[in-house]
Amino acid sequence: MAMNRSELVAAVAAKTENSQVAVNGVLDALFEVFVDQISQGEKVSIPGWLAVERTDRAARTGRNPQTGEAIQIPAGHSVKLTAGSKLKAAVSKK
Repeated sequence: MAMNRSELVAAVAAKTENSQVAVNGVLDALFEVFVDQISQGEKVSIPGWLAVERTDRAARTGRNPQTGEAIQIPAGHSVKLTAGSKLKAAVSKK
């Protein structure tokens, strides 16, 4: 079972006694900061909870599954999310 954004906003609003509009605005701002920093190659870290960083992928040769033809896949970027110690401890208790 996965929690979607609207469920997350409702849960945080209930815990903090803030409006869902306010919580939604905070989440939007948080994600904007994540995007700005990670797109610049900076690591975003919330100690004990999580770290998010951009990783580099080297160019490589792949295969077209329909034809079997070799194709060149260009270099690119990916995102790496690492769970912190508090998050790992909370998950291992359940």
